Amino acid sequence: MDDFTAIEAAARASFARQTMMQTMGAVLVDASPGRCVIRAPIAPHLKQQHGAAHAGLAFTIGDTAAGYAALTLMGLETDVMTVEMKINLLSPAVGDVLEAVGTVERAGKRLTVVRAEVFALTGDSRKSIALLQGTMIPVAHRA
Repeated sequence: MDDFTAIEAAARASFARQTMMQTMGAVLVDASPGRCVIRAPIAPHLKQQHGAAHAGLAFTIGDTAAGYAALTLMGLETDVMTVEMKINLLSPAVGDVLEAVGTVERAGKRLTVVRAEVFALTGDSRKSIALLQGTMIPVAHRA
């Protein structure tokens, strides 16, 4: 097993332990060096009063995709946590599924700057609905 295969497996195992992702029905679609894609259905219990996906869903999967993008560039002995995250909501999240694409902008020894773009998907349509930018920090694994 090469180093990235082990890191991807560790990221997928970590994602599987996130009960928040399970509650939202989110899936980790892709993890590659410095990049992660997560999708979650816009289920009835995840909508706000106007019928669009709640901004909390967009933030949660965007933050998580950005965090796992950072994790893919860290060693197997580390985990990752968010230090700070900003979101710009661009458009109501109307569609069937939200997709968050997280990327690493700069990986440092202590802090990693990340971004994520969240899209609302309906059939073949893909609309950008949010941009996130933040900072991640490596932390020691917890038992």
